[in-house]
Amino acid sequence: MAKTACPINRSEFREHAKAVAIKINGLDFQADPREFSTGSLGWYLNGKTTIEVDGKRVAVQIGMNLTVVGSKELPAG
Repeated sequence: MAKTACPINRSEFREHAKAVAIKINGLDFQADPREFSTGSLGWYLNGKTTIEVDGKRVAVQIGMNLTVVGSKELPAG
């Protein structure tokens, strides 16, 4: 299967990527644009909230990456 080509370059991402609104369990969060240490581009969200399980509230930690497919192979710079 052929790899998916990334349709943007790094400078386009840096200049134009905006935060992404994420809703989890009715609460609004924001994933911010990021260049990951792997070289991939995308968005990152971390946070904490509570979720009800069997009438009891449990604390949860959120860690989410949204990765632009094919961005790891983009030239540096």
